[in-house]
Amino acid sequence: MMKMVSLALVMVLVAAKAGAQAPPRPAAVPGFPSVQGTAPAVQASPAPPAPQAATLAEAQAGTYVLRAGDSLALSFRLSPELNQTVIIDPDGSVSLELVGRVPVAGLTVSKAREVILERESQHLVRPELNLQLTNFQRFYVVVAGEVYLPQKLEMREEMTALQAVLLSGGIKISGRETQVLLYRRVNSEYAEVHRINMRMHKNADMTNDMKLLPGDLILVPRNKVESVTRYVRIVGLSYNFQPQAF
Repeated sequence: MMKMVSLALVMVLVAAKAGAQAPPRPAAVPGFPSVQGTAPAVQASPAPPAPQAATLAEAQAGTYVLRAGDSLALSFRLSPELNQTVIIDPDGSVSLELVGRVPVAGLTVSKAREVILERESQHLVRPELNLQLTNFQRFYVVVAGEVYLPQKLEMREEMTALQAVLLSGGIKISGRETQVLLYRRVNSEYAEVHRINMRMHKNADMTNDMKLLPGDLILVPRNKVESVTRYVRIVGLSYNFQPQAF
């Protein structure tokens, strides 16, 4: 009896150790390049904030959070020679005439104004600044494959994979509605693959429908997908995971 218990414990420990190993080597996915070599442990990047209906009026009201790609207009009432329009760089900062680089990403317009004024006050006496958001970076997802309207969709609010497919005209008869693939970037090299069953029937269970994140790629395949690897390399798909590139 003791031998049987010991053997069971050993089997449990071996199974636990196997489950803790790094993700398996990514295999080929229909329509995408295969991966050579063993995939390193995938460490997910921080998820971007949920998109919201960003408007210029909302920005001036103080609820919009600045991010890379946004444009700001600076107007100094007493020092018009310092007026300029800047774009927030990928590192989250802007380059200003007098004080150099100032980080503003992640701040509201009013808070960014305070930060800039604090820096400008080191060189100017009681500067007066009017800061306006003139253009904001929009979030996108891409729907491709066997849908009636393959497209890039702007995310003005939270959206699920099913909603994105429906906004793209729905799935064609030639599409595999039970094997819709969602590619989501987890770091600079890999994307995670999710398979979603979108077949609609009277008692449809859509609990596996997924909320989308900026940069997600939804692919409705034409052919049957025999197997789906959990991770694939971002090769030839990088534009889909960088919404600002559109």
